[in-house]
Amino acid sequence: MSELIWVSLATPVGQVWIGRSEAGVARVHIGSLPGASRAGDAFPAAAPAGAGPAGAQRPDPVLDAARTQLAGYFAGRRRVFDLPLDWSALTEPQQQVLGVLAGSVGYGQTVSYGALAQRAGLRPGNDIPARAVGKIMGSNPIPLIIPCHRVVASDGLGGYSGGTGPEVKRWLLILEGALPPTLDWSPAGP
Repeated sequence: MSELIWVSLATPVGQVWIGRSEAGVARVHIGSLPGASRAGDAFPAAAPAGAGPAGAQRPDPVLDAARTQLAGYFAGRRRVFDLPLDWSALTEPQQQVLGVLAGSVGYGQTVSYGALAQRAGLRPGNDIPARAVGKIMGSNPIPLIIPCHRVVASDGLGGYSGGTGPEVKRWLLILEGALPPTLDWSPAGP
């Protein structure tokens, strides 16, 4: 994968960074700019999109569309993303499972890790299929756009590697109507 160009968006769940390669959106990260302060991260440090001489901004249609679509999602106006994605950093099993997730679990819906494993055709082997799906969800480089927050444990919410963890997952599922609002839920974020 080539070096990524990044833009950010302030959201109710924190700063969201969107990184794109020449092929399309390759990373979405909630929190600080990937690579800026976390040693050993898989993200290359890069300047924000449009950074040029004397701070001049250059338009970037893919990043502009991604930022607009994510802003619409957080405002409750967008339910589906229409962006070019760069899957090149993903293994074949990751592409298979994340592709099935993106194509079969819509806005406001959830699926269990085990059910997603069955949909994706995973069979028992060295790893229990549901556990394998959990690992793939935890390594999803494009959360929100590829909605790993919609994958839940059969006995509860399950984990979430985006943002501050399960609180962000719960917030996103409440936003989408998949969970009822809690008394402390706020559209301003967790």
